[in-house]
Amino acid sequence: MEHYDEKMNYTFEPEENRQSGAYNYAYRQQPAQEEKPKKKHTGLKITALLVAVAIVAGLGGAGLSHIIADISEKNSRQAEKTAAKSQQTEEQETASYQLALSPLPEALPSNAGQKQLTPRDVYAMNVGAVCGITTQITTNIYGQVATAACSGSGFVLTQDGYIVTNNHVVEDATSVTVKLYDGTEYDAQIVGADTMNDVALLKIDAENLQYVHVGDSDQIEVGEQVIAIGNPLFELTFTMTVGYVSALDREINIDGTPINMLQTDAAINSGNSGGPLFDMNGNVIGITTAKRSGQSSTGASIESINFAIPVNDAMRIVYDIQEYGYVKNRPYLGITTKDLDSATANNYGLPVGSMVRSVTEGSCAEAAGLQEGDIITALNERKVGCYTDLVAALNKHKAGDTIVLTVYRGGAELNLPVTLDERPKDLETKVPDETAAPDTQAPSESSPTNPENGQDSMPFDFNWPFGFGFGFGG
Repeated sequence: MEHYDEKMNYTFEPEENRQSGAYNYAYRQQPAQEEKPKKKHTGLKITALLVAVAIVAGLGGAGLSHIIADISEKNSRQAEKTAAKSQQTEEQETASYQLALSPLPEALPSNAGQKQLTPRDVYAMNVGAVCGITTQITTNIYGQVATAACSGSGFVLTQDGYIVTNNHVVEDATSVTVKLYDGTEYDAQIVGADTMNDVALLKIDAENLQYVHVGDSDQIEVGEQVIAIGNPLFELTFTMTVGYVSALDREINIDGTPINMLQTDAAINSGNSGGPLFDMNGNVIGITTAKRSGQSSTGASIESINFAIPVNDAMRIVYDIQEYGYVKNRPYLGITTKDLDSATANNYGLPVGSMVRSVTEGSCAEAAGLQEGDIITALNERKVGCYTDLVAALNKHKAGDTIVLTVYRGGAELNLPVTLDERPKDLETKVPDETAAPDTQAPSESSPTNPENGQDSMPFDFNWPFGFGFGFGG
């Protein structure tokens, strides 16, 4: 697969052995409870006040008013002091709950070696850095407000509590809880997430956590042994499965947006989403994300076809999310398209491709001369037969790159050079209601999840392997 020709904003630091030592978890400071006044003091104060009133009663109205005014002034000053102290305490408590979003390290630790560790060794080295993730979301079922509980996996990236998982594990969550191998639980904050590549970054308030070491997924080869650690069904927690890298550079399309993934036969099930895939040096080389299930066109069952996001791709996204809040330099054409399927194309004597429906004013597509009705058939000589082909081809590039679109217009084939724009930040940060892609403002009218627009349905499904259950909220 082609990769961006750019310097990654992190490096690998070889490290022969993982750091060891006892855990030193930092717990949240509980708010101090207000001390209740003792009854005997209250009684004495009331008695003293009655005695004082009895004594001054003989002084006349003016004297009594003066004393009452003095008491009121003292009470007012005391109330002001109490309020100020309460506000200060509240500010201190609020500050103790704020997470410190420190920068990610420039260098990520990496274990060197010949990838000859046993699965048992890799598990022992890393299980303490794997976590279970539970979320709560609010939804509506038949007019009733319901609480949906989702579960998945993740892994600790840094000792101060940055955690990586899949976006679909935490998407729309109202609360996120992280549980570590020793049973410790933390409330987590979602630092940011990328819907297009299904990566999310979380932060918990902790120190001195065990963390993973990170490998180089560009150096992975088919046939290498790998292990996955995660929480299938969220009941069989911290389960290890073993397999091999089955294939590289698979463009997996689950919701209309293709994501580059590596394929493995290491078992991945509900609850494994977001968990780490390790090489035999004990380095993370992928994020377990999807599986293929169902039956083939001949009725044969599909087994052991699972997918993980390469860690190099994920780390580029993680670093951008932490620093900028979104993914920078993502390519943008500024068009909407509709797929021209083979049946329609044959009827009208047109080529199969992605037909331009609209061109955004001021976009790079407009500057290059792309017009409504053009049929895009190739990008840099890579065949484009549909919308997802176009998105997959664009994902090989970044903003500022110049590509060549081959288009069919009025019976002629044209080659249009296009210098790609950067996808607008508002499109990056917005969570779309429908499928979105780097080249569009709105989703294509034809996608693999919408067979009514000329796309044949598939005899199998790609699934997010995470657990899901409902419970009505009180």
